[in-house]
Amino acid sequence: MGEQARVRPALRLVRPDEEAGAPALPPARPALDDAEILAAVRRGDPSAAGALHDRVRPLVDRTIARLLGGRASDHDDLVQTAVIALVGSMDRYRADCSLDTWTARVTAHTVFNALRRRKLERRIFDCESEPELVSRRDPHDEVSDRATLRRVRAHLEAMDPVKAWTLMLHDVEGYDLREIAEITEVSVAAAQTRLVRGRRDLHERIQADPVLAELLVARGRKP
Repeated sequence: MGEQARVRPALRLVRPDEEAGAPALPPARPALDDAEILAAVRRGDPSAAGALHDRVRPLVDRTIARLLGGRASDHDDLVQTAVIALVGSMDRYRADCSLDTWTARVTAHTVFNALRRRKLERRIFDCESEPELVSRRDPHDEVSDRATLRRVRAHLEAMDPVKAWTLMLHDVEGYDLREIAEITEVSVAAAQTRLVRGRRDLHERIQADPVLAELLVARGRKP
């Protein structure tokens, strides 16, 4: 034969700690489930707050974005406040609902309190944010839906803030009256009264808005 074929050494997958001179890596810690995280928080485990933060942060982010109609200018501050409130509320959490439900409820309460403290404007939504919509194939439909949402939001902001907030929590976010009563710190009867009056107020405002009524009819909805 001509030149003798070179024999390449066989490839072998190695862990980083098997490489020459590399320190051995500790085995990865298994992820804690919700019960373990909550038990660690209640014991005062220093690492538990971080585990709870990692667990609830995505839901806190989404809940605040939904409630304020987009990414509000104080979004990050509200996230931090909501997570702190969650850690502080663990002694009251009795697992009668899922941790996700409790997280959404505490976050909504945090947002509600923040809105009550706003001094410059009596607004529910951040005017710089755009409503988040599911992407559609027809751009015309998306433009129409955005225009509709902007006009509805304008009417909500012109309403009594507590009635508008109650209406949004119930009809948009799906909270029941008991949860809304807890979030807004009133009785269930008061929450129901606010919901009924809020619906009536919004309906009257929509009826008096010919542009919005036309948009709703075009989208196949009754004004």
